[in-house]
Amino acid sequence: MRKLVSALIIPARLNEQVRVERIEAAMAIQQSLVEGNVEASSGRGWHVLLNDQAIHIPLPPNPRAEVLIREAGTPMDDTVSGTAVFLGHGSSGTAADVPSHLLSLAERLFETRLAA
Repeated sequence: MRKLVSALIIPARLNEQVRVERIEAAMAIQQSLVEGNVEASSGRGWHVLLNDQAIHIPLPPNPRAEVLIREAGTPMDDTVSGTAVFLGHGSSGTAADVPSHLLSLAERLFETRLAA
């Protein structure tokens, strides 16, 4: 049985909409979304998946994801590039639905309504 989770997806390209999407929490799906190998950075109750080679490819900068990460209280040393996929922390290291507090913050920052 496939496990679906709600993910907040923030594309790097500003002409693409920020969206919430039900995705399968499989590595192949995550790699497809970030366009390559996945690296994760964690916040309180959530983590963001990014392309681990984003700077070297190069992928376009993602200022919206960077602002959300910083506003959620997680310091970042590097800039964020490429599509960012935000998920919640599940039990035993599994992915869970993106937390509602992160969705609310994204809605305020991006002045958009996100359906979960």
